[in-house]
Amino acid sequence: MQSRPQRKWMYVGAFLLFICAGLKAQGPVITPPESIIAENVPSIPASLAETAGRYGAYRSAGLSDWNPEKLEMLIATRFGDSFSSGRVLGGTGLSNPMKSFSGIERLKLKGRKVEGGYIVRGALPCVSNLGAEHYFGTIFERDDEPGGIVMFLADCSDSAITLQPCKPFLAMDGTGTYGVQFRDAFVPDELILAEQAGPFVKKIRAGFILLQAGMALGLIKDCIAIMDEVDASLGHVNRYLPQQPVQFRELHAEFEKETMALASDPYNADDSYWRRVVALRLRLGDAAVAAAHAAMLHCGARGYLRSHRAQRRLREAYFVAIVTPATKQLRKMLAEF
Repeated sequence: MQSRPQRKWMYVGAFLLFICAGLKAQGPVITPPESIIAENVPSIPASLAETAGRYGAYRSAGLSDWNPEKLEMLIATRFGDSFSSGRVLGGTGLSNPMKSFSGIERLKLKGRKVEGGYIVRGALPCVSNLGAEHYFGTIFERDDEPGGIVMFLADCSDSAITLQPCKPFLAMDGTGTYGVQFRDAFVPDELILAEQAGPFVKKIRAGFILLQAGMALGLIKDCIAIMDEVDASLGHVNRYLPQQPVQFRELHAEFEKETMALASDPYNADDSYWRRVVALRLRLGDAAVAAAHAAMLHCGARGYLRSHRAQRRLREAYFVAIVTPATKQLRKMLAEF
């Protein structure tokens, strides 16, 4: 007797063949693996396979209860609201995938389908906000399906997943950042977020980047406060500096307003919206570095002390500028729109 996943793919395959029977493939097509002999079978367009693939991607869920007031089903999954409530902690391992989507580097994780899930191998150099019992989301490329990419949750407690502490950073060194090694780790189907990661990433990418806006906005705000604090004693000479706190105050208000406007529609898949998000993220990084630089100049020698927070803000500002997507990647992305 065929298992449920086998029957599922049998139906999907039959559906594809039915649709393709009357079509002449244009553009890229799906190449059958060598183990399959396909005679008199029409070519399957890659675009059709990608469209139909979403109907074969799933994760387990069950009926938990019925809400008599809202007249709706209550669905239970393995994690439910565990992440949003903070009962289970985790982070994102999307630095490498984000760079791969921009053609900067190749996906570092590889996976292949097995009964009940996937076997994943490879290594990610830096993933933040991790601990022994945490999870994080990332993406692997399928060895057994050229061009196929899958997004999944990695379980840090898995014995086949190793966390290696990174070398000390210049700043932000309390972020639980590790290099992560996958040694043929088994990822069950219930930890698969999207077997067709492309459409899923397109849906979440804006929110992923907008979540970084808080770092820049908070840093700029404190740099303004630092400049205000030294105004009484150094204002008579600081007024000759080209950048003043009033300018950054106006810039901060503008950025905050634009961030909130974009964040009100985070699942917008329109290219013009996506370009606005990328452009804002670039401006935030540039402004964070500029504000921290100005705060150092306003403080003078006192800001150069190890105990003063002005020098710390400068180091943190460079983190905002180089964390994925970094300034250079953002500029590349905008140039390629």
